[in-house]
Amino acid sequence: MKNGFKKMFSAKNIAYFSVLVALIVLFQCLAGFGLFTFGSTSLSFSLVPIVLGGILLGWQAGGLLGLLFGFIVLMFGVSGTDAFTATLLANVPLMTVLICIVKGVAAGIVPALLYRLIAPKSTLAAVFVAALSAPIVNTGLFVLGCLCITDTISLFQAPLGMEGMNIFVFILVGIVTYNFFIEFAINIVLAPALHRVVLIVDKQLGKKNNAKHSEERETQPATENNA
Repeated sequence: MKNGFKKMFSAKNIAYFSVLVALIVLFQCLAGFGLFTFGSTSLSFSLVPIVLGGILLGWQAGGLLGLLFGFIVLMFGVSGTDAFTATLLANVPLMTVLICIVKGVAAGIVPALLYRLIAPKSTLAAVFVAALSAPIVNTGLFVLGCLCITDTISLFQAPLGMEGMNIFVFILVGIVTYNFFIEFAINIVLAPALHRVVLIVDKQLGKKNNAKHSEERETQPATENNA
C-alpha cells in the first residue's frame, strides 16, 4: 500500500490527479445546481473521472477521488442546495455521512481493482467492466444505506404521492428513478473514450522523456572527454 501511494504521488500522476479532481468538482457542481438535466433528472458525470483515476493511477487514487465526490454531495446537503441530502442530514446525520462517503470511496476502489484483475486478459473488457461497476456500486450502496433509515426515507413518500408503497420499491422508483440508468449509459459511452485520450497523452509524455534521456546520454561522453 505504501509503495502504491508513493507511486501515485509522482509529478506526472499529481498532474493527472489534479485534473481529475477539477473535473469532479466541476461536474458535481454543475449537477448540484441543476445545470446538467434530462427532464426532471440531474445528470452527473462525476463517476467518469473517478473511474479514470482508479484505472490510470490505482485504487488509492480512485478511493480518494470517490471520497471527494462524497464530500461534495454532503456539502450540497449542508448548504441546503440538495434538499434530499439536507433532509437526511437533519434526521440521521451520522448515517447520511457514512452513506455518502462509503458509496463514493467504494465507487472509486472497486472499478480500479476489477480493472487490474481483468486487464492482463483484455484491456478493453477491463475498461468496460470498471466503467459499468461504478454506478452499480454507487447506487447499490446508496440503496442499502436507505434501507437502514427507512423511517426517514418514508418522509419523502407523501410529497411524491407514493404513500403506502413498499419502501424498497419506493427507493428504486421514487428516489433512484432514472439516475442509475443514465449514469450507467454515461460511463459506458465516455469512460473508454476518456481513457484512450489519457493513454495518448501518457504515450506522448513517455516519448518526450525518452528523447530527454537520449540527449543526456549523447552529451555525457563529450563532457567526460573535456574533463
